[in-house]
Amino acid sequence: MTTDRRGLLIILSSPSGAGKSTLAHRLMDWDSTLAFSVSATTRAPREGERDTVDYHFMEVATFKQLVTDGQMLEHAHVFGNFYGSPKGPVLEAINAGRDVLFDVDWQGAQQIRNSDLGKHTLSIFILPPSIGELKRRLISRGKDAPEVIGKRMQKSWDEISHWGSYDYVLVNDDLDATFEKLKVIVTAERMRRAQQPKLQDFVRGLQAEFEGAQA
Repeated sequence: MTTDRRGLLIILSSPSGAGKSTLAHRLMDWDSTLAFSVSATTRAPREGERDTVDYHFMEVATFKQLVTDGQMLEHAHVFGNFYGSPKGPVLEAINAGRDVLFDVDWQGAQQIRNSDLGKHTLSIFILPPSIGELKRRLISRGKDAPEVIGKRMQKSWDEISHWGSYDYVLVNDDLDATFEKLKVIVTAERMRRAQQPKLQDFVRGLQAEFEGAQA
């Protein structure tokens, strides 16, 4: 039996420092067919950024029209600019059997789950093993000033408080073990009934064959 698979919208969320980005990169190394959702933004490109690779850069009017037309799976207004996930490239990918990976917060995840592609969504939240470990990881990265780390820590609990709205929750106390669990989840969810568009026709064929045998 051969069935074509429809792709998943895989949402990874976590507070900053919990390991989400590392796990996302590992997933894409594990399966090169995975596509990463390229966000749209109304801000100007920064030096070295490429249109359609780093972001879909667009005018405010164009962005708002896409939202009005239902062509943004999720969107938000951040620091004077709009950001969002265009629906078109995602729909094209999942119809071709490719999973699409989203790095969004709980609000973006909720919007995607409530969209007309919601039934194809797999949402996973990554928890740190402790708040102390979360702070240690942020400090050890050496990327942020103390005041920035403080702001990230303040925001972390707001993110964590929405853990219950996700399909799966993983405690990232061991990166390798967490990644193995993540692969198991993705592999199983790919076989979800909603992801197998030809399954219904196959079962109808079985029914016709059965009825023919009984005649």
